[in-house]
Amino acid sequence: MFKVYPGQRTGGIEADMMAANELNAHAFLQSSSKGLCQNLVVLVGGFETKTGEQWLAFRSDGKYSAADYAKLTSEKISKNHSAGESSWNRFETEQILKCRRYFVIKLFQGAMSGLAYMHDHDRLHQSLGPSSVILNTIVEKDAAYLVPRLRDLSFSVDISFQNLEEDPGTFSEGLWRRAAAAGAFTPMEKRAFGIADDVYEAGLLLAYLAFVTFCEANVMDSLSLQRLLESTFRLDLQATRE
Repeated sequence: MFKVYPGQRTGGIEADMMAANELNAHAFLQSSSKGLCQNLVVLVGGFETKTGEQWLAFRSDGKYSAADYAKLTSEKISKNHSAGESSWNRFETEQILKCRRYFVIKLFQGAMSGLAYMHDHDRLHQSLGPSSVILNTIVEKDAAYLVPRLRDLSFSVDISFQNLEEDPGTFSEGLWRRAAAAGAFTPMEKRAFGIADDVYEAGLLLAYLAFVTFCEANVMDSLSLQRLLESTFRLDLQATRE
């Protein structure tokens, strides 16, 4: 599986920096003495073309993302409703929902395991969402074999104390501005803020999986759901559930 970043002529210096950051993040995480994390995609190499494109090669562990799974599932719900299809067998309907709940829970648990591994190794993800979780299967009956893996580490941030004291990093400037606005100034406070920021994104991912995979197509998307949670319900989970 390949990921390509455009050359400087097309993507500017930022594209090269993103490619380098993603490569370095994977190289660091994969060099851990604890071994490879099964919930992170595996980088196998990279190269640059004559036109300046940066190509990263990853082990092929699935072609669908959590976003793809949610989209296909909601489309299936809409298709069944529009065709007037509904199971007369209540037990069958309950089993379908039970399988879906189990699949969603295992998907989220895998994503959180990958995120926890990154945090244990002083790395933030910083772009966690349904498109950044790759799945080896989207068949709900095969949930026992599901292995979610995090990808898209181009905005990953090094939160080791040494790095926090020496170099804020190009892709973390916005994060540390928000940290300062929240009163986090010391390396310990900034590290805690960064981890909390990642966990907040994980919470939005959970909300997306809980809503979209059980709704008809186009009823809700990730941005609309985030605005609903933050603006309308002001992060009141009880009000959201009701």
